[in-house]
Amino acid sequence: MTYRPKQLQQLVIWLLIMFASTGAEAHAGVQAGWLHPLSGLDHLLAMIAIGAWSCQMGRRAIWIVPSAFVGCMMLGGLVGFEQVELPGAEIGICLSVVLLGLAIALEKTFPVAIAALGVGIFGVFHGYAHGYEMPVMDNKLAYSAGFLSTTAFLHVVGAVGATLLFKLTKGRAILQVLGWICAVCGGYLFTQI
Repeated sequence: MTYRPKQLQQLVIWLLIMFASTGAEAHAGVQAGWLHPLSGLDHLLAMIAIGAWSCQMGRRAIWIVPSAFVGCMMLGGLVGFEQVELPGAEIGICLSVVLLGLAIALEKTFPVAIAALGVGIFGVFHGYAHGYEMPVMDNKLAYSAGFLSTTAFLHVVGAVGATLLFKLTKGRAILQVLGWICAVCGGYLFTQI
C-alpha cells in the first residue's frame, strides 16, 4: 500500500481552508450543507467507509474511488434539487452501507475502475437524498459546496483512520471488525425504511 502523508496533509489543509473561507451571503447555505451529511448514520457510515475501503485497496484507489463518489454525489444532488423521484434511493443508500462494510470486513478489492463505478452509483443515491432534502433556500450552490466538502472530509477521516489502524499490530483485524459493524448497521437501517 502506498501512503503519501504529505498529499493527505495538503488535502486536509485545503478542506479546512474551504470551510473557513465561505462568503457571508452563502454562510447559511454552506452551513446547512456541511451539517447534512452528519445528520444521518447512513451517510456518515458510508462516507467514512469509502475512505477506509479506498485506503485498504491502496495506490490510486485512495484518490480515485472517493473522487468518483463525490462527483456522482453532485450529479445525484442536482436530480434531488429538481424534486425528481428516484425510486429505490433509500434502498440504494442502505445497500451502500452494507456492501461497503462487507468490502472492508472481507478485505475485498476490485480494479479501481470497478470500485469507482460502484461507489459512483452509491454517490448518486446519497447526493439525491441531500439534494431532495435541501432546506428551502436560494443558494443551492452554497448548500452543495457544504455537503460535498463534508463528504470529502469524511472520506479523509476514513482514510486517515484506516492508515492509523494499519500501523497497529492488530489494526487490520480491527478494521475488519469495524467493517462488520458497518454492515450490521446497514442491515439495521434497512429495517427503518
